[in-house]
Amino acid sequence: MIIFKKAADLRHYLDEEKKSKRSVGFAPTMGALHRGHISLLEASKKDNDITISSIFINPAQFNDPTDFEKYPVTIEKDIYLLEKAGCDILFLPLVAEIYPDGFNNHKQYDLGKLETLLEGKFRPGHFQGVCMVVERLLNIVCPGKLYLGQKDYQQCMVINRLIQLMDIEKDTTLVVCPTLREPDGLAMSSRNMRLNEEERKRAVAIYNVLTSIKNYLQPSSLITIKDKAVEKLVAKGFRVDYVEIADAITLEPVTEWDGRQKLVALVAAFNNEVRLIDNMLIN
Repeated sequence: MIIFKKAADLRHYLDEEKKSKRSVGFAPTMGALHRGHISLLEASKKDNDITISSIFINPAQFNDPTDFEKYPVTIEKDIYLLEKAGCDILFLPLVAEIYPDGFNNHKQYDLGKLETLLEGKFRPGHFQGVCMVVERLLNIVCPGKLYLGQKDYQQCMVINRLIQLMDIEKDTTLVVCPTLREPDGLAMSSRNMRLNEEERKRAVAIYNVLTSIKNYLQPSSLITIKDKAVEKLVAKGFRVDYVEIADAITLEPVTEWDGRQKLVALVAAFNNEVRLIDNMLIN
């Protein structure tokens, strides 16, 4: 595995590789890697000649400075896992390399309603920060395929919108890979590293609530099923930002289901200090 820290060096290397028509897959990360991240690399390796990952904890997407400070950093372990998984290139930039002019004064991305719903509502500015770093990374790597995990369902929709805004749809295809889960159903997440033993046991309640929504879904009003899901999480000690059932394509909330519309259930809740998100396609 080759490690690049400078964008210009990586760009030069890839330009030479692409002269030989070698295809490039890219799985960006913020480190603290787990099996879910590795599954993205495995998917890329099946599809492409070159698989690239990046590790960059993006300060622009943290609307809570404390959350940024507490984000887990496990760089030596991450490098080992990437090398073991057969990653070809790791891009490991400093903040100044990604944001040479700083990140406080930046352009606005037209994300439409995605910026006002769910994560957009509860984490103002978050998706603008995500778009800043992903645009920069895409301009550096210019991958044929970009690999993201379904656990960040809304973020995948945002990045798809960014690809449209960048007008690179003919060059870069977004590939959304399934959420990987622990044996008890908890979605794999870097934030799980911050959970103590008691919190880790409690965390599975989010998966159980999503499963319950899926099992009890029927054509009718969805308000009661959502309210009960919130009650279950609160009873377990969670502070709930949202439990929502939404259109799987637009993410618009659905209150009355006709039995045909494709739905996704989404949850965001605090397990003490750790905010966890998860989702499930439910029909």
